[in-house]
Formats: sequence, C-alpha cells, structure tokens
Amino acid sequence: MEIKKAQQILQEADALLVTAGAGIGVDSGLPDFRGNEGFWKAYPPIAKLGIPFSSMANPRWFDENPKLAWAFYGHRLNLYRKTVPHKGFHQLLEIGKNKPLGYFVFTSNVDGQFQKAAFDDSKIEECHGSIHHLQCSEPCSQDIWSAKDTEVVVDMDKFEAQNSLPTCPKCGAIARPNILMFGDWGWLQDRTYEQSIRLETWLANIEKKKAKLAIVELGAGKAVPSVRLKSQSIAKYKNATLIRINPRDYDIRGEGISIPLGALEGVSKIIS
Repeated sequence: MEIKKAQQILQEADALLVTAGAGIGVDSGLPDFRGNEGFWKAYPPIAKLGIPFSSMANPRWFDENPKLAWAFYGHRLNLYRKTVPHKGFHQLLEIGKNKPLGYFVFTSNVDGQFQKAAFDDSKIEECHGSIHHLQCSEPCSQDIWSAKDTEVVVDMDKFEAQNSLPTCPKCGAIARPNILMFGDWGWLQDRTYEQSIRLETWLANIEKKKAKLAIVELGAGKAVPSVRLKSQSIAKYKNATLIRINPRDYDIRGEGISIPLGALEGVSKIIS
C-alpha cells in the first residue's frame, strides 16, 4: 500500500527533491560506518589503534599526524573515485529531469556520487562538504580548490600516506578535504553556502507557483540527523510529501510515507 502511495505522489509531483545520507551508497558497495563496529570493519588498521569514527574524522590529525589523516581521507578519496553509483541514482535522475520544475539534491555525503551519476552539480547541496575539494588546514585563506589532480598512495599495513602529502598552494601548510569534521572550527563553508542559496531559491520558486513537491529521502539515519531534519522541515513548511526509504530508521513523525527497504530496492519499487 505504501509503495502505491509513493508511486502516486511521484507521478503527480511537479518537482523532486532527493535527500540522502550514507545509506544510499551501501548498494554501490560503499562501507557502512554505522557504529564503531561498522567503521572498524571497513578500516582494520584503525580498529587496531582503537580510534572511533568521531575521533578519526577530526581535523586535529592533520596537525598531529598528517600521514595518518591522509591515509584515512586518501583511502576514502580513492575508494569514491573507483565506486560506480548504483542504478537507483540514475532512476531518480530520470524522474527529476522529467518534472516541470526539475530536481534538487540535498546530501550529507561527501563522496560525489550524485555528480558521478550525472546529476547537475549546480543542483546539489553537500551540507558536510566534499572530499573532492581541498582547503588549507590552517586555514590561511578562504580558498577552496579541486582535488582532481591529487593522488594519495596509502600503505594499508602501516596505514600511512606514502607520497608527498597535499599542501596549500599559498602557504605550504598541509591541505585537508573541504569536509565538515567533528570538532571542526576551520571548515570553510563558502562552497556549501552557495549551494544552499541555490536550493533555497529553487524551493522558493516551487512555493511561489504553489507546485507539488515530492521528497525522496534515502539512507538517512538518526546518528547524524542533518538529512532527516532537512527533509522534515521542508515537508512541514512546503506543499510537499516526504517518502522515507531506509531499512532501519524508517519511522516518520507526522505525515509521510515510510518504506523499510534499502535505497536501490526502494527506488526500483516506487518507480515501477
């Protein structure tokens, strides 16, 4: 019954907002960092050190142990570059492209998988930044630059970055990904802020035209609830219906459609 409702909402919508957490990438083969067990399973060398994800994803390592910091983020950068987005990404894109008022993406993921699946970069807000962009770890300026020419070789036994570490072209300090980390007061927000303005402009146009908006939320858990809160906020104040797809944290407060499935299976069912 919920699948049928979701199909109808998608069909009748004038615009599509895709909101996504880490769970959307599991079907593409990306690791699930849910809890320390999931994180340590993906990174056995860090398990040996006993460092939880919230401690490893901290900018202090770029100062205290930059080889370890870049082993972690360099490995992730290499992994995301090799990963092929699953079919569900392309199915969502086709739906969005065919809507009269188009689509937008709001994601807490830093992996760039939506861009890799051919979503328009100007129609994506990455609220925690992107691993495919760098900044100075100091930071010495507000500059944010592409990581496309950055190559990081990681010794997985020592779990150390082996080659020359990325540095800031202005001051020579260690560079870091333009990602919001835990305990992070040095993250440069300009790129993400500009994305946010574009999303708000798009939503304002939908509201002005009294158009129907479908929100499809995928793989967004409760541990870091950025995506869930955004979905619920927009659904509450706009003429929108939230379709939450998640195998675990699928409950919805208030109105909405809850589908307890993984991202790929859930998307495939609601568009068939």
